[in-house]
Amino acid sequence: MKKTSHYRLSKSESRFVQGPLSRFKELVFMFKVLFTFIRAFRKMHPIGPCVTIFGSARFGPEMDHYKDAERIGAAMAKLGFTVMTGGGPGIMEAANKGAYEAGGYSVGCNIVLPVEQKPNPYLHKWIYIPHFFVRKVILVKYSFAFVVMPGGIGTLDELFEALALIQNRMIAGFPVVIFDTEYHKDLCQHIDMMVKHESISPEDMQLLFVTDSVEDLVAHIKKHAIKKFGLKKKEYKARW
Repeated sequence: MKKTSHYRLSKSESRFVQGPLSRFKELVFMFKVLFTFIRAFRKMHPIGPCVTIFGSARFGPEMDHYKDAERIGAAMAKLGFTVMTGGGPGIMEAANKGAYEAGGYSVGCNIVLPVEQKPNPYLHKWIYIPHFFVRKVILVKYSFAFVVMPGGIGTLDELFEALALIQNRMIAGFPVVIFDTEYHKDLCQHIDMMVKHESISPEDMQLLFVTDSVEDLVAHIKKHAIKKFGLKKKEYKARW
């Protein structure tokens, strides 16, 4: 497969974390990262407050997980939020599709990978980001709530990134919803074990809301995002 310029850019992160480079190369990498942040901030600034939906790229339209994500994307759009995802296929596509078809605003932050991940067709706006850590900043920066759908290692990484930032008060106490109790039952049991062994505090459990109901998810986000932060629809409806 022919390597694209996006892929060549993404390899700079891999080289950077392999150990010390020359000071010049590290300076060059720093400026590349700074440029990526500036480009992302400029493009994403007008999108309005978001709900970010995390989930696997591997679930197709015939699967219940995909259909659930469509319903959630539509519900968030009807509340007036912009729906943000990683911009790829699977759960990400489903959430964007739900928002798009409900008349809401739909955006994606595509990660640059060796096998290029194309933006799904239900995005009003998207951006390619060559660094995972920059992408996670963008997915968090504009969001007033996070919805965690069934997914893999990347989804868990995004979940715990958001939780760690909220737990340590680096960002506000935005609601974090884990959707699908059956899929996430072992994860929830592991979190319960951490409480039992006092590696996290019992109060930390209040950071999470676990549900199978789209209606309960909507009610939770209304209470803990819209009401909590005093949002008005005319203030947070995405600008086209």
